[in-house]
Amino acid sequence: MLNISFFGSWLAYVVVTFAMGFIWHLVLFKQLYAKLAIYSRLDDPIIPLGLGAMLIQGAVLAYLYPLLARPGNVLVEGLRFGLVMGLFIASSAVLAEAAKQRVTSLPTWLVVESVYYAIQFSLCGVAIAFVHSKFQNAA
Repeated sequence: MLNISFFGSWLAYVVVTFAMGFIWHLVLFKQLYAKLAIYSRLDDPIIPLGLGAMLIQGAVLAYLYPLLARPGNVLVEGLRFGLVMGLFIASSAVLAEAAKQRVTSLPTWLVVESVYYAIQFSLCGVAIAFVHSKFQNAA
């Protein structure tokens, strides 16, 4: 059953991911990504497609969290969930992209994107766990 904890967790994922992705890829490391030459639309990203992906991912993760979370510390469970889900998504976004695209420095790409996904999914996992716990406890 979809409830406020689902929608709150979904929104938390989208907000954290959008902010993190925008700041990381288009502000902090834009020049590095241009140098890596892996993204051909870096100067003209199609934001609605990226947002659509975030909406799908967020819905799936918000649905899965209560099914996979264990009782215990919200921070620990959020990190565990986020890192496991991040590893799953990053296997495609980091490794598979490196296999399909020409990148000027494969080691740099692997490190920078792996760090990005570790941070993103740590934050998202904790946000999802926190929102879910607050709304579940209020119900």
